[in-house]
Amino acid sequence: MFELVDSAPQSAVIKVIGVGGGGGNAVRHMIDHQVDGVDFICANTDAQALSDISSKTCAAVGLGITKGLGAGANPEVVARGFGRQGPYC
Repeated sequence: MFELVDSAPQSAVIKVIGVGGGGGNAVRHMIDHQVDGVDFICANTDAQALSDISSKTCAAVGLGITKGLGAGANPEVVARGFGRQGPYC
């Protein structure tokens, strides 16, 4: 038998991870609209795009490959930027 307990603390942790330009735009939109109770994280090969996002956690990936200029929508460059071998999926 189950008993509902209303006094139990709720401790859900919600993290939204935006990857690439589209993911960064989505995170920026949520931050601009003051979505509460969410931790935002952004990752992009384009360092300039990350500078426009006020997320506490941003990661510029693949700087050694892209020099921070983005991957040009090339999934192989993105995969190398994230340190993966083989097809990017």
